[in-house]
Amino acid sequence: MYSLEHGIYAIFIAFAVNIILCPIIIPMLHRLKFGQPIREEGPESHMAKAGTPTMGGVMILLAFLAASIPFLSDNTDALVVLIITILYGVIGFIDDYIKVVKKHNLGLRAWQKIVFQVLVTAGFAWYIYTCTDLGTSVYVPFMKGFELDLKYLFVPFLFFVMVGTVNAVNLTDGLDGLASGVTALVAVFFMFVALMAKSGLVPVSGAAVGALLGFLLFNSNPAKVFMGDTGSLALGGFVASTAVLLKMPLMILIVGGIYLCEALSVIIQVTYFKLTNGKRIFRMAPIHHHFEKGGMSETKVVTLFYIITALLCLAGYLAVKGIFA
Repeated sequence: MYSLEHGIYAIFIAFAVNIILCPIIIPMLHRLKFGQPIREEGPESHMAKAGTPTMGGVMILLAFLAASIPFLSDNTDALVVLIITILYGVIGFIDDYIKVVKKHNLGLRAWQKIVFQVLVTAGFAWYIYTCTDLGTSVYVPFMKGFELDLKYLFVPFLFFVMVGTVNAVNLTDGLDGLASGVTALVAVFFMFVALMAKSGLVPVSGAAVGALLGFLLFNSNPAKVFMGDTGSLALGGFVASTAVLLKMPLMILIVGGIYLCEALSVIIQVTYFKLTNGKRIFRMAPIHHHFEKGGMSETKVVTLFYIITALLCLAGYLAVKGIFA
């Protein structure tokens, strides 16, 4: 049985590890010239960020790992979340390495990313079916414990949730501190839900919170380091796998509302652009750039998205109330 104290211990461990790691690794990234390339079509204010070290997601993963290890004894679900998070981080690391070190701007091709993500998700699906009694049902928000049995649709649903969430978090990582702060709030939510569910995911959720808070000290505006795909894909893997093991993947639509909006804005923009031969609905996608192009400062957009996520997490509490009564 893992208590709130275990989650708090994990937060402090991960936070302390990142406080130690960041001042050591960031200068190393500078010396290696692992600078972030900036999109020319992006907001002009972002041009000053060119050369800021990226691949900082490595520090998030190391802190997450260090804080999770003490709580893995007889805690298979936590171990699986750790493995899924790291594997998605490895995919992002490969992509970052190709872009930053090999100087190939596109990194992994889209189909290559999807193939790797599908393979990781396939392993996760195998674990769910052979090593757990989760079944094929998921909790429906605001229905006080009602479970929807997806039956044969569960596997394609699982792939959609995992791959969709990972790439939505990746799209959210476009402003200083945005993805790290939003995901820290989401991780706090899942830590408390795991506590209510008497789940072993309490400490790994705490580890994610601590790792992100420590990283946020260096990633907030003006960022001294970016997480890169190493971090954003790993965070997506953490959020999705945690939600699935709690039987709450539908909760991502609520507490991860920012992720959803970011992904939908890109889908809508691209679709409309193709259907209308070049017209746009948003000034720029993902939607955080739409607000920037409209004159809102980067810090104001990030603050707004934090507030929205905090409110969505409170709504999420109402959505799960009654499930574990």
